[in-house]
Amino acid sequence: MKDKASTFIGMALSMALVFALLSSALSADVARMTKDELRALIEKGQVIVLDVRSGRDWKSSEYKIHTAIREDPSQVASWANKYSKEKALVLY
Repeated sequence: MKDKASTFIGMALSMALVFALLSSALSADVARMTKDELRALIEKGQVIVLDVRSGRDWKSSEYKIHTAIREDPSQVASWANKYSKEKALVLY
């Protein structure tokens, strides 16, 4: 029984490490900005802000960007092409 538990814990830790490394590698390519930079872009009309938080996270949050458009993150295929290519998309 101890061997199975040790194996399970080892696998779980390995998977967590792989996930952390993968997340870090993927996020390194994503441009980030400050809230002041975003505010300036919104005021200039240069971006479309999409709130793609999961339903529960979105509903329970007291923090929402006023101009953001709510989109379901599990339905990207249905909304990905409906926004202007003339403006940058900011997803949060």
